[in-house]
Amino acid sequence: MTPSPAPSSSTPAQPRSELGSAPTGPALDDRPAGEPAGHSPDGSASSATTASPSADGPHRPRRPHRPRRPRGSGLPHLMLVPWALVVLVPLVWILASSLKTNEEIYNDPFGLPGELRLGVYVDAWQQANIGAFFTNTVVVVSGGVVLTMLLSVMTAYVMARYPFPGSRVLYWLYLAGMTFPVFLAIVPLVRIVQGLGLFATNLGLVLVYAAFSLPFSIFFLTGFFRTLPKELAEAAFLDGAGHFGVFFRIMLPLARPGLISIGVFNVLGQWNQFLLPQVLNPQQDEERSNFVLSQGLAALALGENYETSPTSMAQLFAGLIISMLPVLVVYVLFQRQVQEGLSAGALK
Repeated sequence: MTPSPAPSSSTPAQPRSELGSAPTGPALDDRPAGEPAGHSPDGSASSATTASPSADGPHRPRRPHRPRRPRGSGLPHLMLVPWALVVLVPLVWILASSLKTNEEIYNDPFGLPGELRLGVYVDAWQQANIGAFFTNTVVVVSGGVVLTMLLSVMTAYVMARYPFPGSRVLYWLYLAGMTFPVFLAIVPLVRIVQGLGLFATNLGLVLVYAAFSLPFSIFFLTGFFRTLPKELAEAAFLDGAGHFGVFFRIMLPLARPGLISIGVFNVLGQWNQFLLPQVLNPQQDEERSNFVLSQGLAALALGENYETSPTSMAQLFAGLIISMLPVLVVYVLFQRQVQEGLSAGALK
């Protein structure tokens, strides 16, 4: 008995491309025209899509969050106010007193001058001999600062870049000079200056000023030269530069902020020096023509025959203003370089 043939299907065979397709049901793309993607037919949002913009309008980017200033952050600025008053009030009082007469100074010391008497400055420069005092101070301080910078910068560079046996001992000896009291050196210093024939001379003051300014200058510049990159000096040596070329062309320009800083410090210190000229530069004539400003102003304030004119007291205040102006000008011009020089070592 032969088997009967298999019944043939009445439906056509499905193509191979449709095998494994998704089950039948409502298509995902079947949505009314104009309906945004990600919404189901019932109007609910799909979980696979992002939320639509709010009804209030388009989305606006949030402003960056600014950190709140801590409480009490303005207190340091408030503390500067009384400090500024402590500094400015005496300066304003000196300036106002320099334009008064002796009678106005005695009767109303804190009042304003009755009129603008600029001629007091001319009288102070000529009659009170402030011009001679100022010239002597400029000569002595210029020579002292130049000599101090020349010696200290070369010594500090060698100490920082070329260590040799005993260099540390020599460095500490320089630092010991910073702790030596000037008062203990007065008597031997006078004997030495007299022995050299430089007593009561500008050259003697220049040498002594430089000697007492060297320890701090060497200490400051040695630390500054140590912060400078050694690779630049090594590259200059490879290019054929000598030691002097590297020093003057490479290292000195790099050390400019430090040089300006220590130069300003030396100008301030030597300009206001009082003890050394008082001991080493005694009066040589009746006009005190060899005095520096600190000596001359002290002599004017303590002189027996000082009040010789109606504006003699005002001339003293005018001399104070004249003596302060160069210091203020130097600091205002170089304050940025001084700040860079002081912070260069810490930043590196």
